[in-house]
Amino acid sequence: MCSIRLIFLFLVYLSFVCCSPGTQSNKIQNTSPSALSDSAFSYKIYAPNPSDKVISRLRYQNQMYGFWLGQCIANWTGLVTEMDKIGNIGDLKTGDFYTRMDWGKPDEPSIWGEGKPSDLSPNIDFVIEEERGIWGADDDTDIEYIYQHLLFINNTSQLTGKQIQEGWLNHIKEEEENFLWVSNQTAFDLMNKGVLPPETSDPKKNANYEMIDAQLTTEIFGLFAPTRPDIALMMADLPIRTTARFEAAWISEFYVTMYALASKIEKRTMKEQVSWMATEARKKLPEGSYPAKMYDFVKAQYDSEILWEVTRDSVYQRYQVDQMDGYDLTSKNLYCNGCFAAGINFAASLVSLFYGEGDIIETIKIGALCGWDSDNPTATWGGMLGFMIGKEGVEKAFNRKFAEKFNIHRTRIGFPNNGIDNFWDMAKIGVFIVDRVVQEEMKGGIDLEKDVWYIPVLKSD
Repeated sequence: MCSIRLIFLFLVYLSFVCCSPGTQSNKIQNTSPSALSDSAFSYKIYAPNPSDKVISRLRYQNQMYGFWLGQCIANWTGLVTEMDKIGNIGDLKTGDFYTRMDWGKPDEPSIWGEGKPSDLSPNIDFVIEEERGIWGADDDTDIEYIYQHLLFINNTSQLTGKQIQEGWLNHIKEEEENFLWVSNQTAFDLMNKGVLPPETSDPKKNANYEMIDAQLTTEIFGLFAPTRPDIALMMADLPIRTTARFEAAWISEFYVTMYALASKIEKRTMKEQVSWMATEARKKLPEGSYPAKMYDFVKAQYDSEILWEVTRDSVYQRYQVDQMDGYDLTSKNLYCNGCFAAGINFAASLVSLFYGEGDIIETIKIGALCGWDSDNPTATWGGMLGFMIGKEGVEKAFNRKFAEKFNIHRTRIGFPNNGIDNFWDMAKIGVFIVDRVVQEEMKGGIDLEKDVWYIPVLKSD
């Protein structure tokens, strides 16, 4: 009788396996307890299409780690030369721009340096945090950290103006030193008065809408929508327009597009991949706009195989001296001739992107030496290239290990553990956000057993 009963139970089990709609062979049942999963998120069954892009979630976590690490290395290295060289229009006489020969030589004072070099390093060199150290947050990393946190705690892929306002007010000090400048500071002041994004970038309310701020705060949205710039731009639209309008917003969208395409790697070298990504992102820039013309000018200079220093000097002459292609900020008599502006720093960033040719070390070096707000282009490309090669790729490039802890409370407030986080946990939260984006925005799926995303591709792809 016992054996008959066991056979009967086995047949019932087979009937359940074969007939249950959630366990058919063409479905994915996300039940693996070993996969990284968000307990607050409901993972749905998904039937993958043959055309779906398949991306490893485990590998993506490693890449997100590489993003935070690469961005920190590049950010702190770029800070050494930030505002050392901005040209000599107006009353500020900063001397000639740096060249490749200045790498490793003594740092010169910035426009606000009171005759003293950077406190970070006496020489122009990489700024490294040793393995047992803690990376400090800066304005190139901290608002992105806040946006990632807000997406996660609000269980959403698209932040509202109210959520952005609450996040900024909860995590940014109102008094100095609060590590906000130009458009970010103006937007923050408006939020404190009850103004919500996107009104915080309204040119009638925010005179700094043309500045670089949105670039620093929104690139990460590209990583939340792997291979899908359309979704990334939708997610980043309001965060970008929290501080930027018109050309500054379009430039920020260029960077978001680059970041979204960073995960769409085919059989290409890093140099070929970066070139392809830039070409695709260029298509997003409105024809006739000064960002589009800046891109075409710098790319043509690079293609002509002249030295990057010559191209950088030509950028200065063309856009700050001659005010060509509609870039007329010099005529507005801004402080430091608009050295914080989105435009001139976009052109400078393209110099380091093209001439760096996908090499993270060379790209950061050129970015740090290029001039203007040099920590911003370095952080942008250091983060993107760090993502593309992942944690181990960054360590291999520099032939060393780095600190993995991160102190968000250096610049921001109100986070757990007195603000001490680490790149692995930060990368994990990024993966959870992508889970939601893939399922809810892309209408794709997550297989926790195989630990992969299935991402539907656009017909145009």
